[in-house]
Amino acid sequence: MDATGLRVALFSGNYNYVRDGANQALNRFVSYLLRQGAAVRVYSPTVETPAFEPAGDLVSAPSFAVPGRKEYRVPYRLSGALRRDLKAFRPNLVHVSSPDPLGHRAVSWARAQGLPTVASVHTRFETYPRYYGLAFLEPLIESMLRRFYRRCDAIVAPSESMAQLLRDQRMSYDVGIWTRGIDREIFCPARRDMAWRRSLGIGDDVPVIGFIGRLVMEKGLDVFSDTVDQLAQRQVAHKVLVVGEGPAREWFENRLPSAVFTGFQKGADLGRAVASMDMLFNPSVTETFGNVTLEAMACGLPTVAARATGSESLVTQGVTGRLIRPGAISDFADALQAYCEDPAARAAAGQAAQQRAERNGWDQVNQALVDTYLRIIRQRAQGLAPRSSPVP
Repeated sequence: MDATGLRVALFSGNYNYVRDGANQALNRFVSYLLRQGAAVRVYSPTVETPAFEPAGDLVSAPSFAVPGRKEYRVPYRLSGALRRDLKAFRPNLVHVSSPDPLGHRAVSWARAQGLPTVASVHTRFETYPRYYGLAFLEPLIESMLRRFYRRCDAIVAPSESMAQLLRDQRMSYDVGIWTRGIDREIFCPARRDMAWRRSLGIGDDVPVIGFIGRLVMEKGLDVFSDTVDQLAQRQVAHKVLVVGEGPAREWFENRLPSAVFTGFQKGADLGRAVASMDMLFNPSVTETFGNVTLEAMACGLPTVAARATGSESLVTQGVTGRLIRPGAISDFADALQAYCEDPAARAAAGQAAQQRAERNGWDQVNQALVDTYLRIIRQRAQGLAPRSSPVP
């Protein structure tokens, strides 16, 4: 079998109603599958005004808004209508991208039908409670995730460091890599626009520290703010440029009154914003990959990041940026100060980062997931089921 024989039922907790790196990667992948001649059906919550148009056929799944985070929705059941749609579609593989109630039910449905299942890991859900004073829940969530992923034939992670973490956590016996690609037309040093910077009140000689992403606390906004405070106390010349939107924007603006907030940017405007920075500061530990880090690297920026699964596979310590122990405010400030005060070191790290980013093209990385699909289908045809399956 090749890709033209694939019939994929993809289950997502957020396919296109809120824009983030994970669902954009899924949409790019679906577009790639369709170009290869595969059939795809996507099951996800929907809203009246989604963030962007979906790739492929999207079927609405019953869902409810997350309390306190109403921009996100939880799909909670495999309704009769969805079951009938699945039966008519006749998938030969099920892909689940979120360990939510719908994902659990999709895996159960696939097992009942004797269909192989692949899960993609996009977020370190077990780390989220620590940002809401509930760190004691992490072992319980990790146990629940393990039960979910071990019922699948295989799981794929976006980086080798994340894949190794999943192996260490015993999440699956079959862990592969589905990394992320980069659009080099949008993310490249040529997008740098000094006139645009000046229009924001940023001087040509002022080093710009960038933040890119959803403005939510789990992205490390507190660590970012505390680090910037230290730079100010040290009288290090700099300007902070924040690109993104989210429920914590007001909090972040109050913490960083001298920063420039551009709001959400996309396409060529996003490429311009990223290339017009001088370095990226990414203190988050929740990403499994870190699309924004790769985008910044492609634009020739060094990155100062938390030593975590997402960044460790991209940032080479002392070469393309600096990796710092999570939450180490003074160490983050030291790394940023070094790049602010040494343009030559900044340029050298940025050039190395750009060269590293050139390895990631979307078609290559998406074909790797297609190859995983085909391998799992072959294994099932040979009678191999997930090792977590009950023995007959």
